[in-house]
Amino acid sequence: MARFDWLRDADRPFLFNVVFWAMTAILTFGLAQGFVNGGVTPLQGVLFGADLVLLAALWPALPWSRARGRLWVAPLFLAATILLGMTGSRETHLPLILVAVANLAFLYGMRVATAILSCVVAGSVFVPPLLGSTIANGIVQATAMAVFSAFVLGMAASTLEARRRREEAQGLLERIRELAVAEERARMAAEMHDSVGHHLTVIKMGLENAERFRERRPEAAWAEVRQAKELTVEALADARRWVRALRPLALDGRVGSAALERLAASFDGTGISVSFEVRGEERRLEADTELVLYRVLQEGLTNALRHAKAEHVHGTLTFGDGQVALVVSDDGTGRDDQARGGFGLASLTDRARALGGTLAGGNRPGGGFELRAELPLGVRA
Repeated sequence: MARFDWLRDADRPFLFNVVFWAMTAILTFGLAQGFVNGGVTPLQGVLFGADLVLLAALWPALPWSRARGRLWVAPLFLAATILLGMTGSRETHLPLILVAVANLAFLYGMRVATAILSCVVAGSVFVPPLLGSTIANGIVQATAMAVFSAFVLGMAASTLEARRRREEAQGLLERIRELAVAEERARMAAEMHDSVGHHLTVIKMGLENAERFRERRPEAAWAEVRQAKELTVEALADARRWVRALRPLALDGRVGSAALERLAASFDGTGISVSFEVRGEERRLEADTELVLYRVLQEGLTNALRHAKAEHVHGTLTFGDGQVALVVSDDGTGRDDQARGGFGLASLTDRARALGGTLAGGNRPGGGFELRAELPLGVRA
């Protein structure tokens, strides 16, 4: 199905889609009526019908953004709409010409579209007499064309401005995300320095004691060495956990539940099994909300690995009406001191409260520990 993704153009305005297919149906019905009433010759019918088929074939391929490519379709589509008038449509096809020119505005800018529409309006005065009508009819047609042209160009200009502002807003949101992640990484790097630095300091002191005791008290010296070895293993595991935690929020381009699932999967091979599920209709979240959820999952996983002696951890991300909730539970031993966590439950609680949400942690009745974060559902446009 990926081969046909270009047929579904998200940049195409819905109103234009409605206008095109409505006008195509009207013109097709008019062609059939002309055959029945004898007002259309076989040659006119064939030419007019072939033009309609060409327009219907070009419409799905018509781009509404330069990034889509296929720019050659736009002038061909405009030419096909103009040919409708030469093959028997008269005024009925004018809305399709306006849509075609609006498309040129999307692709080439307002100046190009205005210049082309001016030529079409001028041509509307002189073409009717060449096709057997009067100059007065041409003036009326040109006047109507000018009024509708102003409306269509105004709508196109508004749509283009809205699109530009949306792109700017998306860029700012991505920048905010990057800054939030960078700030969080800097904070965690400082905590990593304190954690690993403490281990290394104790190891250094133990080895110095072993060096002093090696002749007078060899048993004590070997005890210091064994303790330093155990602390080295702990420091190495701690460093690995911090490196995992310092990964960016958007892992390999993933955001939202995909980033959380990737984080859960990254704990495979650490001695615990991790499962993760999403409930409800997923929506895109504000950068701060997403970051807090990410850190809550990290806290739950790290706690289960380091302190709880858990075998399994389960995470559930639930999208509800107006809020999103993340529950991380394990089957470990629980904790006596619930105020401490791998990355600081107190800090996470403050951050959740700053967003208008809550974070609670406690031992489960059936055993194990559970973290539950509930945050307002800040949805990005």
